[in-house]
Amino acid sequence: MAQTVAEQIVEVLRQAGVRRIYGLVGDSLNPLVDAIRRVPDLDWVHVHNEEAAALAAAAEAQVTGRLAVCAGSCGPGNTHLVQGLYDAHRSGAPVLAIASHIPSTQIGTNYFQETHPQQLLAECSAYCELVSRPEQMPRLLRIAMQSAVTHPGVGVLVLPGDVSSQPAANGTGESHLVTTRAVGVPAPDQVQALADRINAAETVTLFVGAGIRDARDEVLELAGRVHAPIGHSLGGKEWIQFDNPYDVGMSGLLGYGACYEAMHESDLLVLLGTDFPYDTFLPQAHTVQVDRDASHLGRRTRLDLGVEGDVGATLRAVLPLLKSRDDRSFLDRMLRKHADALEKVVSAYSKGVEKLRPIHPEYVATVLDELMSDDAIVTVDTGMCNVWAARYLSPNGRRRVIGSFRHGTMANALPHAIGASFAYPDRQVVSMSGDGGLAMLLGELLTVREHNLPVKTIVFNNGSLGMIRLEMMVAGYPSFQTDHGPANLAGVASACDIPSLTVEDPAELHSAMRTALSVPGPYLLDVRTDPNALSIPPHITASQVRGFALAATRTVLSGGVGSMIQLARSNLRSIPRP
Repeated sequence: MAQTVAEQIVEVLRQAGVRRIYGLVGDSLNPLVDAIRRVPDLDWVHVHNEEAAALAAAAEAQVTGRLAVCAGSCGPGNTHLVQGLYDAHRSGAPVLAIASHIPSTQIGTNYFQETHPQQLLAECSAYCELVSRPEQMPRLLRIAMQSAVTHPGVGVLVLPGDVSSQPAANGTGESHLVTTRAVGVPAPDQVQALADRINAAETVTLFVGAGIRDARDEVLELAGRVHAPIGHSLGGKEWIQFDNPYDVGMSGLLGYGACYEAMHESDLLVLLGTDFPYDTFLPQAHTVQVDRDASHLGRRTRLDLGVEGDVGATLRAVLPLLKSRDDRSFLDRMLRKHADALEKVVSAYSKGVEKLRPIHPEYVATVLDELMSDDAIVTVDTGMCNVWAARYLSPNGRRRVIGSFRHGTMANALPHAIGASFAYPDRQVVSMSGDGGLAMLLGELLTVREHNLPVKTIVFNNGSLGMIRLEMMVAGYPSFQTDHGPANLAGVASACDIPSLTVEDPAELHSAMRTALSVPGPYLLDVRTDPNALSIPPHITASQVRGFALAATRTVLSGGVGSMIQLARSNLRSIPRP
C-alpha cells in the first residue's frame, strides 16, 4: 500500500528526532493520529486543552533546545492553540504546530468549524503555510521545521484532513535539519567603536538578558576588566546571578537591589543580549547595545552605539582592546547599596515569619528554594508567582526556570511543567502555580494523573488575582472582582486521584513541602497565602504613589477600611529579597 501524506509526516518527524506530539484527537486529525498509532517511537500525548498542548511543547523545546511538536484539529482546536503558540513564539521556543483544517474542497464555503488558520496563526509564527496538494510534501513540512528552529519560534503547517489521508506524491527521502546557529561576529569597525566607548567612560554598568546564556564567562571577564556592576533582566537571571561578584540585582517591575541606580548613575550602560521591554526603567541616554538580532537594537532606548553580533563573539573581540583600570569606587559603591538593601529586607522579612498567618508567599518561595533539587526545573505562573520566583529562587547554573515571561499568559505553569516532565522524566519538575492560573486550565491535573507525571504543583492560593489587584490600585482604582476567596484545590487534586495537602499554618509548611517534593509521582500542595502581599518595584514613580493613595482613599470611602489596614501592614515587609 502506498504511503499516505500523514505517514510521510510521521517519517519526517522521526528523522528529526521528534518523539511526541501534544494535542487532542479530532476528526480532521484522524489520519495523522492513526499513522502515529502504528509506529513504536512516536507518542501522542493527550491533553485536555490545545492551549496546554502548545504550552507543553514550548516548555519541552526550551529545556531541551530541540524541536517540539503540538497539533490541533480544525476550527476550535486551532483557536485553542493560539495562546500557547504566542507564548512559544515570543519565548523563542522551536515548536512545530500541525493545524488541521476542514476538507480542502469545503474551504471558503462557511463549512462546519471553518476558520482560516493561515490568517489566525500568522502573527504567532515565523512560518505558516497551507498544504493544498500531496505534491507539496514533504518539502513544506521541512521548511516549517527549519523555520521554527532557525527563528527560533513557531512554524505552522496547515493540513486539511482529506489531504493528509491521500497517497504521498513524492518520496520522503532524508534532509538534514540544521539546528546549530552561526555565531555572528560584528564588523571590526563596530568592535573598535564599542571598545572606544567603554574606554572613554569612567564608570560602566552591564545589563544582561537571556542572550548571554553562552557568554557568561566573557560577561564576567568584561565586568572584572572595567569594574562594572552587573544587573540583569528576569530572562538573564538564571544565567548570570549565581557566583557573580559583580551582581547588583534585577531591574523592572519585579526587580530588586541596586540595579536601577547602577544603570542610571553610570557614564555608560552596556546592554548585552537583552530586549528588556520596560523602557521607563532605562536611562534613555549614554547607552550601547549588543544583540545578534539587529531588529532589537534601539527599539527600547536611544543608543549611542548599536552592535549586531553574538554577545560572546563580540566580547571576545573587544576585550583585547580595552584599557586596564584601577578605580573600582563606583562598583564598590553599587555593591554596598545592593548589600545594604538586601540586609535590611532580610532582617525585616525573616523575623517571626514562620508564625504569621496567613502564610507569607515570600516564605513559601524561600522554603521551596531551600528544599528543591539542585537541578530542578521550575515552571512559574504569570502574576505574583513571577515576582516570588524572580526574587526568592536561587539559580545555580543547573536549575531552570520557565515562564511566560514575554507573552504573560495566565495558566502557563502546569502545562509548561507537563512538557518539561516529558522531556526530563528523571528530573524534579515543580509547577509554581497561582490559584487563578491553575483554575484556568484545571483539566491539566487530569493530564498529569493520566500520564503519571511526577509533577509537584505548589499552589500559592490567596483567593485573589494579586497582580491585577496591584495594577488596579497603582492606577488609582480600588480593587474590584479580584478577590473570590481560596478554592479547595487540594480537594480538586484529590478528586483527580493526585495526592494533596492543604497548609494554613506556617509552622507546618517546611514538613509539608518536604513531603510534596519527595513522594513518588504527582503531588499538589495547596498553600493558603496572604492576599495582601504586594510587590514594590525598585523604582516607584510619583504617578504610582498618587494612584495608590487615590485607590486607598476610594477604598476607605467605599467601606474597605479593614482591607486597607491589612494592606498597609503587609507592605511593611513587601520590599524584595532575592
